[in-house]
Amino acid sequence: MELGRQLARLTAGIDGLYRAANRGAGFLNAEGLIPVAMAAGIAPQPLRDYDEAEEALIDFRSRLGDAETALRRDWLDEMSDSLLALVATFRGDPISFGERLERQIRVPLKAVPQPIIDGLHSEIRSALDELGFRGGSLAEDHARWAEGAVIPTDTVLAVIADYQAEARARCAARMFAFDDEWMMPVGCNAAPFSAYCDYPSRQMLLNLDFPYTAFSLKHLATHEAFPGHLVHMKLREIAVAEERMPLEAAQVVTSSASSALYEGIADNGLHFLDWIEGPEDRLGLALQKLRSALRCTAAWMHHGEGRPLDEIVPEIAAASLQDLTTTRSRLAFLAHDLRAPFVHAYWCGYTAVNEIWTSVETERRRDFWAFLYGHMHTPRTLARHWERA
Repeated sequence: MELGRQLARLTAGIDGLYRAANRGAGFLNAEGLIPVAMAAGIAPQPLRDYDEAEEALIDFRSRLGDAETALRRDWLDEMSDSLLALVATFRGDPISFGERLERQIRVPLKAVPQPIIDGLHSEIRSALDELGFRGGSLAEDHARWAEGAVIPTDTVLAVIADYQAEARARCAARMFAFDDEWMMPVGCNAAPFSAYCDYPSRQMLLNLDFPYTAFSLKHLATHEAFPGHLVHMKLREIAVAEERMPLEAAQVVTSSASSALYEGIADNGLHFLDWIEGPEDRLGLALQKLRSALRCTAAWMHHGEGRPLDEIVPEIAAASLQDLTTTRSRLAFLAHDLRAPFVHAYWCGYTAVNEIWTSVETERRRDFWAFLYGHMHTPRTLARHWERA
């Protein structure tokens, strides 16, 4: 618990340095390094500059032998190293995009291999055939399906509210009961996201500039609320207050070692709720996975290979079966230095959680959820320590 308190204070101190240096207008800058803190009264460690932050992190890492368990030691080791990589980035040190992925997000992936993309295209082809959209190219048949599948903008908020209500009921029946919790759907425009969980205000912000299908709203209801971000943060808030989780669990830290599991838990929500029904859901899931994978590839093309976005967008749009405007909007975050590697948290987090989830016996699912939500994890610590559990 003492190491957790020290790490929480140190992270808050680095967040203060970052915010002081990035006072520019814009939603992403305003979020800072810690967009959500679920515990009040975490006093930031006083830090003069990033050099002092680096020294404090190195000193912290020298004490990891005091960790209570092997899982805690491994998690604190990865998290503190990700903060060192963030400090190097903020300070302007030479650090490659590949190193940022490996150290900040804790994943070795650069671009998603083409055979995976081809496999997802095959899944989409099969679902479209089953739905009766066949006879043309994959892009043509998908476009014909999508034309009739888009939810009218003026009904989007009502539709996602209905899905959220069902997701909450399913979550209570299978996983965790939070019947008094709710995320109020609120529309917005010109935002750097499709949807956003504003946990403190309990609002689910939806960018109404984007088109949504029934499946995409169903997915967002589970990702942002039940059993995704809302449930995950609420459980961490309660566990920290009851001293069952260390204090650093009360912080959501952007582009850090915690990011992949934060997004991976949310992206597996439909699987956890056993809520993938029929060919339209299978089509929607394959599309969601395809676009998540291709955003990783786009990030690597831009930051790893130095290719301009104007060159990348048409290629990614064609492969992801999206129009150019939507694709460009979805890739706009790549211009934000802190957020640039974050996209890998979705694909890599999804696969890290899903690979284990598909191997968990039915009678052990509650044990897995307790382990998954009840500890801080990276993809590596989840795999290593669940096997031991």
